Amino acid sequence: QVQLVESGGGSVQTEGSLTLSCTATGNVFNIATMSWYRQPPGKERELVASISSVGTTDYADSVKGRFTITRDNAKNTMYLQMNSLNADDTAVYYCRVNWRKDMYSGTVPAWGQGTQVTVSS
Repeated sequence: QVQLVESGGGSVQTEGSLTLSCTATGNVFNIATMSWYRQPPGKERELVASISSVGTTDYADSVKGRFTITRDNAKNTMYLQMNSLNADDTAVYYCRVNWRKDMYSGTVPAWGQGTQVTVSS
């Protein structure tokens, strides 16, 4: 099994910055796509950004130009640099990875426990 440990959430003022990290540990053969999702209060979970194993990235329109997703494959860690934060970014942020336990298996998803990001004026 894989365990995902998130860190870096917290409270920040409008236009501030935060960096989230997500580290996968356990019996992981490799990790394919890594993604960040968020769930604002009273709303459904939405995809924020994703990054493939070779570094191809994709972003939600609402965060393009402000957020940057990166990964360190040697550390099985993903980051989300968030700049110019505003109140609409307030949410619980979750990491998700698609991982394989061995070379013969397909990928399966795993979720982190979530970390709160609160942006206030």
